[in-house]
Amino acid sequence: MLPSPRQRTITRRERRLRQELHNVVVYIIVFIFFLPVLWIIMTSMRPEVEVNARPPVFLPRKIDFQSFVYLFSPGYAEKSIPFYDYLWNSLFASLVSTACALTIGTLAGYSFARFRFQGANTVFVGMMLARSIPGIAVSLPLFILFARLNLLDRRTGLALAYAAMNVPFTTWLMQGFFKDIPKELDEAAQIDGCSRWQSFARIDLPLALPGLAASGIFAFLTSWNEFQISSVLTRTPASKTFPVGLYDFTQQFTVDWRGMCAMSVVMLVPAIVFVLLTQKQLVRGLTFGAFK
Repeated sequence: MLPSPRQRTITRRERRLRQELHNVVVYIIVFIFFLPVLWIIMTSMRPEVEVNARPPVFLPRKIDFQSFVYLFSPGYAEKSIPFYDYLWNSLFASLVSTACALTIGTLAGYSFARFRFQGANTVFVGMMLARSIPGIAVSLPLFILFARLNLLDRRTGLALAYAAMNVPFTTWLMQGFFKDIPKELDEAAQIDGCSRWQSFARIDLPLALPGLAASGIFAFLTSWNEFQISSVLTRTPASKTFPVGLYDFTQQFTVDWRGMCAMSVVMLVPAIVFVLLTQKQLVRGLTFGAFK
């Protein structure tokens, strides 16, 4: 028996009400997770007397950008730090390591997805297990190795360490994307006269661009926010990144919370811009293969 028009109307209302309820719950959860970021932003712009006030002042009574002036004016007063050095070091290490990880991970993922060779599963599982090792556990071996290679306190050494850290994850992600691309496309291209490299560059790689964007975002954010390895391999402003540079606001008896929050806000900007520029590809990459 078909439902009556009134029953269909009630069903649509219940479905709409359920969807709105889900949306409200999602908004509440997102707001809860956004609260720490909101507090950091407000602390960076509140007067210094309100930072450690008791009871806490949630909304600043006056907007003060003096902490950002200290950041962007090297040598200004005694609170300034080598902000531009940290910015350049973070950008260099993150972008170079991301480019290296994407290049190596894409080629490795394509090899694991398209070729069958002896020990392939062993190598692949070994790479995944290597990625599961905590960064703090390899800090001492990395320190000894980099000291002998004269790579300590160098941006290039930090970029190499980050690239090695991101290659396993990038390989795993790209291998899944290439597996979802039918092999028949490669075979058809080769029948038409394309070589293996040409079919990879003209067929597989363009189809895997969403996965490449997703891998690039994860690799960049991992390098941009990394602290453990950077704190061991860097010593001076010549190679220190933003996460390590935040400790410059910690003095013997006091902590410059406003300055620390101001640098944290600046740290958020490149990551947000990078995600916004590749947002469309990221969504496609995360949903690639979900529907056939």
